[in-house]
Amino acid sequence: MQSQINIGANDQIADRPLIAEFRAATKRYGAVLAADALNFGIGKGEFLSFLGPSGCGKTTALRMLAGFEAPTSGEVYLDGESVTDVPAYRRPVNMVFQHYALFPHMTVAENIGYGLMQRRPRPGRADVARKVERALDMVRLSGFGPRRIWEMSGGQQQRVALARAIVNEPKVLLLDEPLAALDRKLRREMQIELQTLQRQLGITFVLVTHDQEEALSMSDRICIMRGGRIVQAGSPLTLYDQPISRYVADFVGKSNFINGTVSALSVTEGQIETPSGLRFGGRVSGTLAIGAKAALSIRPEQIDLAHISRAGAEPVTVINRIFLGEHTEYLVRHATLGDLLVLVARQAEVTAGSFAPGEAGFVSWAPQAGLILIED
Repeated sequence: MQSQINIGANDQIADRPLIAEFRAATKRYGAVLAADALNFGIGKGEFLSFLGPSGCGKTTALRMLAGFEAPTSGEVYLDGESVTDVPAYRRPVNMVFQHYALFPHMTVAENIGYGLMQRRPRPGRADVARKVERALDMVRLSGFGPRRIWEMSGGQQQRVALARAIVNEPKVLLLDEPLAALDRKLRREMQIELQTLQRQLGITFVLVTHDQEEALSMSDRICIMRGGRIVQAGSPLTLYDQPISRYVADFVGKSNFINGTVSALSVTEGQIETPSGLRFGGRVSGTLAIGAKAALSIRPEQIDLAHISRAGAEPVTVINRIFLGEHTEYLVRHATLGDLLVLVARQAEVTAGSFAPGEAGFVSWAPQAGLILIED
């Protein structure tokens, strides 16, 4: 088995030994191809996320790691050994489910200690109680052991589910959209707690989510999935700044796309021409060729919206304005480019002035702000 995984210098993560690996792992459900020959390694102590829309294969990948699904072909390795035919209860992993799957008739402490009590030989009650109390302390629920599950809030139940998973000291903790049922404020708090807990424990966390903000805010590395395959893997910064296709750019963060064909090309830079004859330059990502269909991707925060025209600016009309506190989101319309999303920082708006719907303006961006991507 490969002993190291090089995540990449741009990702700012040192090389790590592998804790898990897919080797040509394929999963079929009849005619449906849920996972297509996955070849991928996960580093020890890494916080990795599988991100993608429903049906992309991310949950199937997680379930193959957990042992809930066996690959139709290929193999799954954990800590250097093939576990392809090893049942879930014998794998050094634990899973936190979206709906927690807690036992309502048990106390918090009994829920957390349940897995320990199933071990053979069974540990002593004092040892179980000690480990349960330590797990409760880790998730900031000290003293909550005697409570019933139905007496706990949603956020507290989520912590109980985490404590139940980590009390067994797994080598890999699998998280199946564990924050989906929480409100936005509580979800953000739990994201921070999960990050902190993962650093304290040093356990490998593997998260499945369709929420890009969740993946970007917590992960060391993200795998973008589509059609059962990993289309790009990298750090949140790499995926945001250097997506290899329109699909990735569209899924990670918000972006504006200007469609056209490649009219000029060098190793690192290029130019596209729109159907209306406008030309825009930008950095190049992916494999492109002169005359190929492409899209220029521009992040909303990289577009400047001004009251006065300047060299290279394009005239637009403000269609909508949404105040979001730290920034304002504008939807503007260009005569041939269509609608563009622009984010203006609060301080910049205070200095330069705001726009009202129906007002005219001018948009521009630095040449390096645009990224020319293959159409997929």
